[in-house]
Amino acid sequence: MNAPHMQKNEVAKASVIDYLKTWPLFLLPQHFLSSLIHRFMRIKKPAFKNLQINQFIKLFNVNMSEAQHENSTDFVDFNHFFTRELKADVRVDNTSKDELCCPVDGAVSELGNIEDDQLIQAKGHYFSLNDLLAGDDTLTDIFRNGKFATIYLSPRDYHRIHMPVDGQLTQMLHVPGDLFGVNRASVKTIPRLFARNERVISLFDTPAGPMVLIQVGAIFVSSIETVWQGVITPPRRKQVQGWQYDSQHKLSKAQEMGRFNMGSTVVLLFTKDTIEWDSQLHAEKPVQMGQLLGKIT
Repeated sequence: MNAPHMQKNEVAKASVIDYLKTWPLFLLPQHFLSSLIHRFMRIKKPAFKNLQINQFIKLFNVNMSEAQHENSTDFVDFNHFFTRELKADVRVDNTSKDELCCPVDGAVSELGNIEDDQLIQAKGHYFSLNDLLAGDDTLTDIFRNGKFATIYLSPRDYHRIHMPVDGQLTQMLHVPGDLFGVNRASVKTIPRLFARNERVISLFDTPAGPMVLIQVGAIFVSSIETVWQGVITPPRRKQVQGWQYDSQHKLSKAQEMGRFNMGSTVVLLFTKDTIEWDSQLHAEKPVQMGQLLGKIT
């Protein structure tokens, strides 16, 4: 008898190959390697940085026709190439006032309902909302039984992050942690991955109610930054650090809010009964910044 086909929103369970790909991550000096990459990406010698950029474009088939600057010689170093700006007409917000636009280019890892305090990471893997939010009980209660979406940015993707909806920034947390990879193999094999990796948590008041946007770090993600605070990491801290903001920090839908200096994952959280994800979205579906992500209910 033939095995049944997976539904479009199902992801295959981890294979032996997946485990073989991820177990070395437990042995690597993650933060040391990320510090080296941070320096490596900022070498400005033309011959060296041009070779880096050209090899990366070829290896990951990066579409440079979308970039505001198309040639490797236009960038002062690899990091400026990696966080490259796109042409103005390449990513446009195609959503209406009561809709959410996708904040990044990437692929959906998972999305759906937060079941009390539990989010699905991959088939057979769940993690705690409270762990994700660094043990903040107040934030946990706000988003309990709400909605979540996790979007993975591959190395070839555009790595600036935009607002899915108008928002007023009220709070930000930097949570130190591990730097495991966040690709499909890691998501399927490393328990509590997004709740154990380093991350920056930003809380906004929006027309859809409270929203959290989380920038999750990963191996070789040498830096995370926001437009209002600049570079958050490095330096790397040992304790959770928090910031409170007044009404001056307002961002419009589709406005840039931050970036990854090397790629990773974005997690969005909304409260109960405030939004519905677009029915066309499912695990592993590619997405682009500006496309319909969901509706405000």
